[in-house]
Amino acid sequence: MAGLDLRERLARSRLYLVLEARPRGEDPRSLLDAALRGGVDVVQLREKELDDVTLIAAAAPFRDACAEHGALFVLNDRPDLVEACGADGVHVGRTDAVVEEARELVGADRLVGLSASTADELDDVGGADYVGVTAFATPTKGDAVAGGLELLRAAAASLAVPWFAIGGIELSNVRKVVAAGASRAAVVRAIRDAEDPETSARLLRSALDRQE
Repeated sequence: MAGLDLRERLARSRLYLVLEARPRGEDPRSLLDAALRGGVDVVQLREKELDDVTLIAAAAPFRDACAEHGALFVLNDRPDLVEACGADGVHVGRTDAVVEEARELVGADRLVGLSASTADELDDVGGADYVGVTAFATPTKGDAVAGGLELLRAAAASLAVPWFAIGGIELSNVRKVVAAGASRAAVVRAIRDAEDPETSARLLRSALDRQE
């Protein structure tokens, strides 16, 4: 898929789901289908411990579900495996491959996302197609610095590329996130651990769509 088309789809995206290979210890496909039906636009596979062969195999249901639902599929931290996993891009953190290295590995047509948890990091996002801006503390990423609503306001005022508020976002606080200027959000537990993931995704997406 051409890079221009991927970036156009990214610009239209609102809801981003981050999942491990086997969420809740189960095959991911039913959860992926429910989340994507509910309005998820981007899915990231985040796995730190799997070897290359296992990670490539784990990517298959993510890639297939995203393709069937017209969503973007992003791999976490491994720009070297984006091609093998059939991903649309990669997300890198500040301690992972730098943006320039990631871009060299994935090529000009695929997406590169970057994390930002401080105001200084918001000023250093050159080369990234999108930014994940840390909002609240979350147990799924214990090393992330929570920038709070103030950082989201700063992102809304300064970032020219699409950005997603991420970290501790759920139905109980998503409207505060939207009020701070975020039109996009990334979640883990709010969908993964929901009793009804499709409904949770739909409610989150509805809250984000109201920002427009």
